[in-house]
Amino acid sequence: MKVRTRGLNKADFEQLSEFRYQMRRFERFSEQAAQSEGITPLQYLLLLHIKGYPERDWATIGELAERLQSQHHGVVALVSRCEALNLVRRQVSESDRRQVEVHLEKAGERLLAKLAELHRAELKSLEGAFQIPQIDFD
Repeated sequence: MKVRTRGLNKADFEQLSEFRYQMRRFERFSEQAAQSEGITPLQYLLLLHIKGYPERDWATIGELAERLQSQHHGVVALVSRCEALNLVRRQVSESDRRQVEVHLEKAGERLLAKLAELHRAELKSLEGAFQIPQIDFD
């Protein structure tokens, strides 16, 4: 007889475990890839979220804070560290002088392209193993 816990069965837990394992493997790969290029994993994510922001090639501090699930002041400090490495630059918005846009510099573009290519290859290697669990609740 299978013991059920709050609507989850053994197979559900196995799916969740496998999903978290594969997600953590990918995160660990990402951390090591960023560090091997001399930046932190958060710096890589900042570059990625700037370049990947929908419909434009820049983002505001607030938008980046949301994407990174971080506090505004923490993202300001992160942007400052990336600015010191000449990876990004801040620019006052032409349409709203209260807004500060964060743009990638050429060095940031090059570094991001290299790391994104590594990430794409790693994701391809996980094809079929990295699946969202299908958990059915009663």
